[in-house]
Amino acid sequence: MSTTSLQVPNLLSQSSSGASTPRRGIVVFSGGSAANSLVDVFDELAEHRQCSLNYIIPISDNGGSSSELIRVFGGPGIGDIRSRLVRLIPPTHTHLRSLLNHRLPSNSSTALNDWNSLVSGTHSLWPPIPSPARELLRSILNHLNMEILKRARPPHSTFNFSSASVGNLFLTGARLFTGSFESAIYLLTLICGVPESTGVIPAINSNFSHHISAGLENGDIITGQNAISHPSAPTALPDRSLMSPTIPRDGMHADDLAQYQYQHPYQTTSSSTFLSDDPHPEDANLPGSLPTLRQPAIHFSKAEEAPLPARIRRIWYINPYGQEILPAANPKAVSAVRGAEAAIYSIGSLYTSILPCLVLRGIGEALAMAKGVRFKILILNGTLDRETGLGLVGREMGAVDFVGAIARAGEESQGRMGLPSREVWKRYVTHVVYMDGEEVPEVNRKTLAEIGVECVRCWGRKGHFDPVGLQGALEAVLGKREWRGDKSRRNTLET
Repeated sequence: MSTTSLQVPNLLSQSSSGASTPRRGIVVFSGGSAANSLVDVFDELAEHRQCSLNYIIPISDNGGSSSELIRVFGGPGIGDIRSRLVRLIPPTHTHLRSLLNHRLPSNSSTALNDWNSLVSGTHSLWPPIPSPARELLRSILNHLNMEILKRARPPHSTFNFSSASVGNLFLTGARLFTGSFESAIYLLTLICGVPESTGVIPAINSNFSHHISAGLENGDIITGQNAISHPSAPTALPDRSLMSPTIPRDGMHADDLAQYQYQHPYQTTSSSTFLSDDPHPEDANLPGSLPTLRQPAIHFSKAEEAPLPARIRRIWYINPYGQEILPAANPKAVSAVRGAEAAIYSIGSLYTSILPCLVLRGIGEALAMAKGVRFKILILNGTLDRETGLGLVGREMGAVDFVGAIARAGEESQGRMGLPSREVWKRYVTHVVYMDGEEVPEVNRKTLAEIGVECVRCWGRKGHFDPVGLQGALEAVLGKREWRGDKSRRNTLET
């Protein structure tokens, strides 16, 4: 029985006939780090309602240490999954949390030494961990180490351990050992004591990489999640696309440029270089893959984000050659949505965390079912970011735009392209929970009410929701309006 879709067996309610029926649960669409701050709120909400809680998380992350794992092994982007799993580790397993949260040093040589001490068992993080768990974890890390050595082609291609997450390394090793991403997640939850009532479900259940592209309103296309959210310069292998310096770069869209590179890969290469015995680095990317998907992005800064040249119009999945595809959602994710009373779109990156889950085949239909999810709640970000118009003066996204983007993704998951009419939006969002503040996206309550979306205001500070206030707002939406939590705290609910 997989922890990624476990339901609490004793969470039952009485039907009108007196028979026991399972309570409908709560499903949360989110990314990794941003929504981690709300995990306790969601846990309390599920506990009060005596229902299951499932997180649906995308696997399209291709930045940070995930980029190096994808380059060498392929496979899903696991950074957000790992982040949530580690956040759910209970305090009784704090030493395991410290190990899986550990990042190797940024210097590649120092990082390699740190890694060697981990696989050899001499690292200072090991002693507090009980021997059975320690040796199981270390055996998986050693299995990964063997796979890394098998794939190394010095001096052309070696694994870069710089800033690598031990949790990411463990999940990759477990996936390679079992041949199953879900089994790797299950193994980590068992070792670390993650509660069975909480499921962490990858939006796509796959051993292959899945990438996204963003289309901007000015016609530009940005490829790869990291380039959309926080672009960075390559940090390991050089770009081998061998683009001719005579190719015009200004005013050329990303897809046109990639096509030109694919058609002319050796334009600047002499015949002697072409026939050289010095091969290009071999990695897990298919021949002819988009160069932007092959570039490592280990180091980047979320604090320094240049604004996009225009708003994002839509998000879609692509194959390694840049062609749009419409992959199916993980059946367990679809099942979790169909069995939920409430779907919550958490704070975080709208276009690279939330929408990559919603555009998958099966998710939009499950959300829009007339007798399906009753409450569809958007928790509005406390601040704007690069994806939602930060720096685009006069073109920043408001709450109405957030709701429209979610509705569009839900419709496109069913093959209906383009921005749907506003009459459709309430099928995907019924409530917006927001806070007041100078940096908060604009909330046009009148327009949202006309669409059929109810607004609930709660207290927050400096872009962060007050946990008590947010839980009270969610309880109010779900039907417990008498709940007010700690009445000594400032906690304003306005509907």
